[in-house]
Amino acid sequence: MAVQRLLTIVFFFLGLSSIQGQDPHFTQFYANPLYLNPAFAGVKQCPKVNVNYRNQYPSLGVYQTYSASYDQYVDALNGGIGVLIVQDEAANGALSLTEASLIYSYHLSVSREFSILFGAQGTFRQRSLDWGSLTFPDQIDPFYGFVKPTNEISPDNTTNSHLDLTFGIVGFTENFYAGFTASHLTQPNEAFLSTNTLPLKISAQAGGTIPIGRKRLYNSLDNLLIPNIVFQSQGGASQLTGGLSFNRGLMTGGLGYRQALGALSTNPDALVFIVGLAPNDVPWTFGYSYDYTISPLKNTLGGAHEMTMSYQFPCRTRRTRYNAIKCPKF
Repeated sequence: MAVQRLLTIVFFFLGLSSIQGQDPHFTQFYANPLYLNPAFAGVKQCPKVNVNYRNQYPSLGVYQTYSASYDQYVDALNGGIGVLIVQDEAANGALSLTEASLIYSYHLSVSREFSILFGAQGTFRQRSLDWGSLTFPDQIDPFYGFVKPTNEISPDNTTNSHLDLTFGIVGFTENFYAGFTASHLTQPNEAFLSTNTLPLKISAQAGGTIPIGRKRLYNSLDNLLIPNIVFQSQGGASQLTGGLSFNRGLMTGGLGYRQALGALSTNPDALVFIVGLAPNDVPWTFGYSYDYTISPLKNTLGGAHEMTMSYQFPCRTRRTRYNAIKCPKF
């Protein structure tokens, strides 16, 4: 038990010091479109709710991330609006981050086949440190464990709040999309003891849908191959994630691969296994993914589990001429 608590401390401080600070990420990024790019707000036309949960390194129980979003298209605004809430917890909740965002996406129809979306996101961020829940090596008694008082000094301020801005753009046709996101344009200082600005994050995304089989079978069973790829870079660390999903009727699933790039590290990170339910005749979807770690950490810490759910409400107003992007249904 003492070893596990020490590992928690090590991972906690490594997370604080290794690259200035990084955003949490989701393996099923397509199931959390507003977190990926604010331009996706309203792209499905009808109101939609997405809920996401990620548990990384479950053997330690130190990293858990929750996300919930709502978005819809509004005719009067010629675009989509959205709300995004994210809660990230590290070191068993000792370090937490809460984000609340308002999003607007302007939809521009360039032609019958091609549209461009421009998204803007304003975010209130609050990072909190629960100093009382931390344990340090100088508290260890050889016989009784963590019973001694620590000589570590608590920071004067254990809550840091600030505003942030994100912009994104997406271009798409019926069977293909590509986008770009620039996050943390204000680069706020989120340190507790010194100046430590949150680095700018850039992200590029692309994906598509490929019908397979005979047209009659495709129309009836919705058989699709769905390749997708995301590149993200922040604070000297970069990451490339690619995957191939398959939809057939009720079932959907796929495989993915994540590679770490950049000056800090260049190594394979994880293989991703994905399964889901996406019934054609109901508005809800469900997905589960497991990250099998292939980095030097191997899979001794349990990889990462991720679950996603979505529900699409019926449209209350007439649909516009824009087509919804076809993407994995979970």
